[in-house]
Amino acid sequence: MSIKKISKDQPDNFEFNKKNLEEANNIIKNYPDGKQQSAVMAFLYLAQKQNDNWIPLAAMKYIGKFLSIPYIKVYEVATFYSMYNLSPVGKYFLQVCTTTPCMIRGAYDLVNVCKKNISENQNELSKDKSCSWVEVECLGACINAPMIQINEDYYEDLDVEKTEKIIEQIKNNEKPKPGSYRGRKNSEPENNRKTLLNIKNA
Repeated sequence: MSIKKISKDQPDNFEFNKKNLEEANNIIKNYPDGKQQSAVMAFLYLAQKQNDNWIPLAAMKYIGKFLSIPYIKVYEVATFYSMYNLSPVGKYFLQVCTTTPCMIRGAYDLVNVCKKNISENQNELSKDKSCSWVEVECLGACINAPMIQINEDYYEDLDVEKTEKIIEQIKNNEKPKPGSYRGRKNSEPENNRKTLLNIKNA
């Protein structure tokens, strides 16, 4: 497991905005008295969403106080799970799946597009600071390989041209349409279903 990079530039303070404070209080209601610390992962996720896709140390301290748990316990969770970013990744964070099904279908072509259009290295902000990219393990959309995840959305059935168009859109602060880029619905087979065609409804 690689050591996470923690940003040297840290804000002095952090607190949930009004919307997330309300959400945090609703989350805590799901846990019995004395078990509120179990909300730490959900709170870290809220902090990350609020802070342009990364979690500053001030947010971990804030969450520790909010949940009445030592700061180090929040830090341990934040540094353990790969879904938490501890340094800026930009408004748009691209995760390129390079596990075998995606690799076979051209994932490294997408990696090269990211190197060309975002930054040469993973976890490195683009020149305009708007986005970054990273290689990841399986994102669970193998049928629609190759694919990338941008923030919370999946972009599937990609190729070089389509990926370049998506990156161009996010650099213009436009939201690309998520889903299949070959017109598939969900994970339906290409060229229609080919198995169980003669099975009648019971």
